[in-house]
Amino acid sequence: MLRFSTAGESHGESLVALVSGLPAGVPVDQEFISRELWRRQRGYGRGGRMRIERDTAHILSGVRHGKTIGSPIAMTIANNDWKNWTEILPVEEGDAAKHKAVASPRPGHADLAGALKYNFSDARYVLERASARESTARVAAGSLAKLLLREVGVEVLSHVIRVGKAELSRPAKWEEIVALSEKDEVLLNCVDAEDEARMKAEVDGVLRTGDTVGGVFEVVVHGLPPGVGTHINWDERLDGLLAQAVMSLQAVKAVEIGRGVTAAESLGSTVHDAIGYEGAEEDFTKFSREHNNAGGIEGGISNGKDVVVRGYLKPISTLRRPLGSVSFETREPVKAAYERSDVCVVPAAGVASEAMVALAVARLVLEKFGGDSLGELKRNYIGYLEQIKQF
Repeated sequence: MLRFSTAGESHGESLVALVSGLPAGVPVDQEFISRELWRRQRGYGRGGRMRIERDTAHILSGVRHGKTIGSPIAMTIANNDWKNWTEILPVEEGDAAKHKAVASPRPGHADLAGALKYNFSDARYVLERASARESTARVAAGSLAKLLLREVGVEVLSHVIRVGKAELSRPAKWEEIVALSEKDEVLLNCVDAEDEARMKAEVDGVLRTGDTVGGVFEVVVHGLPPGVGTHINWDERLDGLLAQAVMSLQAVKAVEIGRGVTAAESLGSTVHDAIGYEGAEEDFTKFSREHNNAGGIEGGISNGKDVVVRGYLKPISTLRRPLGSVSFETREPVKAAYERSDVCVVPAAGVASEAMVALAVARLVLEKFGGDSLGELKRNYIGYLEQIKQF
């Protein structure tokens, strides 16, 4: 089974990603991994931290001569900001007078719940791990999953469909999403320039008022054949695993697959995708669907259409004009703590969600097609495609 884990704190020395279960022989493009990390750092509304960091993954194990060797892959991503925190957050006991406490919890953050859970007198250690800086390691791990999926013709990308009240006014085409991912200048990762300008105005508005703004991103899995995932057990369903993967990201408060939200208020005759036959040659089978309201998943199983997952991102919790809070020390009313932060992270959250979706899909691809080497996986995959073409 494909597994991954991360370690590290926001202002610690480095972040760590550990990935196991990848077959041997997968080409590992380190420039691709670096670009994925770069994509996560971009976007209008990011804070000063992104001007400090130059995220690059250093591979310690599991890759030799440019390919995976079947053993666990360990990667580190250095935090350039660590040099400013070595005395504040030392591994050894250090000087307690230099500790930088988070003295009043921020509403909406893990601060208070985490401090209560771990019996901390302030929220510093909670902040350090709960920070979305952790998603950097997820992007590194997800890059490996993307490289594996690429070998069987599956791609995973995202785009932004809403920032605040400004929303994408039309459906996005796959080719447009690909073009966005290849751009070197990134604003809010929206496929429509006019809609993106309205999104930028939303960010400008909260910049002036010291507030933050959330939004919605969409992740598309392109090229996934029907049959990935299962209806057999609740914890093996593709839609369930994707919902968990995306919801696990910091600040994501809701997940939608296909027309999940509007389907709840619609009639079945307008929601379900009618099935036809003699589909296009590029389809995996001769079965076809005129629409993709299901978001590429039916009964927990991929159906051959693009898998479409949306993440609903709340405004981040750190405000330059803080909300009311309570002092950990005195229990008196105070303003919430402020840490250097972003104003809008919707494009970055989309990239991090790509990584999580890729990891979930790659896990199920490996479970279905198996193989200890890439060659074995591809043989099994090609054989399956030939099988379903016969229907």
